[in-house]
Amino acid sequence: MRTLDEVQATLEIAKVKEEDLQSTAYCLTFGDNVSSGDYCLMELDETLCRHIEEGKRGDKEEHAVLCSEDKTYDLKIADTSNLLLFVPGCKTPEQLPDNQACAQLMHAQIWGFSNCYLELRRHKPKLKKLKKLLMENPYDGPPVGVQEEEPGQKYAMDELLERIQASKEEIVAQLQNIHACEIDGFWRLLDFDYEMKLLSHVTQLVDSESWSFSKVPLSVCLEELGPLEPKAMIEHCLNCYGKRYNTEECQVMYALDEDKVCRATAQLLLQNAVKFNLSEFQEVWQQSVPEGMTTRLDQLRGLALLDQSSKPETISLLRVEDLPEDTMERFNSLFSLREKWTQDDIEPYIQDLCGEKQTTGALLTKHARSSMLNGKKVYNSRRPVAT
Repeated sequence: MRTLDEVQATLEIAKVKEEDLQSTAYCLTFGDNVSSGDYCLMELDETLCRHIEEGKRGDKEEHAVLCSEDKTYDLKIADTSNLLLFVPGCKTPEQLPDNQACAQLMHAQIWGFSNCYLELRRHKPKLKKLKKLLMENPYDGPPVGVQEEEPGQKYAMDELLERIQASKEEIVAQLQNIHACEIDGFWRLLDFDYEMKLLSHVTQLVDSESWSFSKVPLSVCLEELGPLEPKAMIEHCLNCYGKRYNTEECQVMYALDEDKVCRATAQLLLQNAVKFNLSEFQEVWQQSVPEGMTTRLDQLRGLALLDQSSKPETISLLRVEDLPEDTMERFNSLFSLREKWTQDDIEPYIQDLCGEKQTTGALLTKHARSSMLNGKKVYNSRRPVAT
């Protein structure tokens, strides 16, 4: 064990003034069988430390992430040129007393060391798995008569939190985004045909009552449509396709969202066709939406793909949620569908890949090569496309 006199002698040889240092000096020694592989270091604040102590999420084969109440963090190994020492019981200068008059020597043992540590980086959660789990057993309405609902896997929120690598806030937001509904304590995804059936009931009632799309009363909808479908499903449909508000008389009203209704109608038309003549589709689409609503092609961003190079022009279903979540796989999938893309065409299909303060232009610069075609800038793959 080194003595205080030896430490002071070493300082004198090194020409370091003792008064420039802390009055407490630590003498470090390596313990028996110390190895760099024994420990993995990660710096956390108090909040994140509490979350990591609560347990794991996701399946065994998935890459590790850290989830707080509202954010998801990726874990990346960061190398450092400094040797990081693991010294239990060693106090930092902030933890030492301020009024220590005389020099003091303390001994501590090194339990481990490392040249790298785990770094937390804000990460977009991978939520595609959420829809995949709920699609195992979609809800297509209540059983009719003595018929019982077919058995199938159902997930409560606690089970989703265990299986999905995302924060609770991010999971709840995605459940709303995909129009999931909590039924008897379990989160269910509505069968799309059943969801459109509910929407059709609502829009037909609006038409028969000559209501404005911005003034749809909840109470009347529940009273009139209650004999046809569960009231909870009617209200859920209104929440999905409208905005709820209260009048001065405290009456609950909904303003139907034209874009959402038109978009859902387009999906219903496109889902059973490989390709659709664009002009014919636009005509059928406009005839299919409630009277008074206007269809526009910009309502289909991230849902349908236009092919303006074909004669006649065509449109086909291509939903962004059906594409891979991984950035490289996403670009590979898009360039296998179409060799060259304009920025307007590809943007809806890569917007969700952008991180904080990242633009679609930056993503295209990194993963695609630009060129001019007939006076327009187009993008193609930087690498051979895997088929």
